[in-house]
Amino acid sequence: MNTHMNTQPLNHLTHTLQRARRAKRYSQLELSLRLQISQRHLSFVESGRAKPSRELLMAWLQELETPLVVRNEAMLQAGYAPAYSAAPLNDPSLAQANEALTQLLNAHDPMPALVIDAGWNLLHMNRGGQWLTATLMPWAANLPADMPVNLLDVMAHPEGLTKHMTNLAEVGPTLLAHLRHEANMQPAIVEKVDAFAALLRERLGSSNLFTNVRPSAPILTTRFATAHGELAFFSMFTTFGTPQDITLASLRVEHMFAADDATRNLINAQLT
Repeated sequence: MNTHMNTQPLNHLTHTLQRARRAKRYSQLELSLRLQISQRHLSFVESGRAKPSRELLMAWLQELETPLVVRNEAMLQAGYAPAYSAAPLNDPSLAQANEALTQLLNAHDPMPALVIDAGWNLLHMNRGGQWLTATLMPWAANLPADMPVNLLDVMAHPEGLTKHMTNLAEVGPTLLAHLRHEANMQPAIVEKVDAFAALLRERLGSSNLFTNVRPSAPILTTRFATAHGELAFFSMFTTFGTPQDITLASLRVEHMFAADDATRNLINAQLT
């Protein structure tokens, strides 16, 4: 009984480490060379036959660039204390970070900007983001104000964001490939990514999900048909540099830029 209880966390650790290495597409030999340990010892750790020291485990996870939340999980699985804090976004210790997020959102207005976390939960958006949401999904106005919104759920919803995309065949497969890569290290979003894939199969057909669509421009542009006319955007993402808190590490700001003059003029006319 005691042996089972002691080895169970290590079994979880081996799964975490194997998944992280495969997500980076490293062989055991390549990772062992990067960590400057023998391939034999690495294999023993990955199979649960040896327990890594705290220092080795930290170096291991850093080399694989695992998310901080996964690093904490791995430390606990190995029987060590968590390495990173996880303060809620409204915690006083993150006041400066919150102020920076507010400045980024306001500076980008009237163009849409959104704050999302690693699970694609929508945390904040600026005035432009609110207008775009209301334009593409007017039904969302009836949702309770305190109801959490997940962008993956919104994309997989039959009446969600993809309904009005005029170039879904170009954007959808590329976005799905990106999401599947994220899901390798964020198991919590796997089901949501699968739901998005199911919607794409229904809209595009299974054969088109893996077609290498040659983009028409260097930057992938998403186009929406709306009552105001077509809107076209490309996005850039801002993240915190070298965060030491799980909450901050999970955050990113999506800045949506007008891809043509018609979109820019339309949004300026609506919001300025």
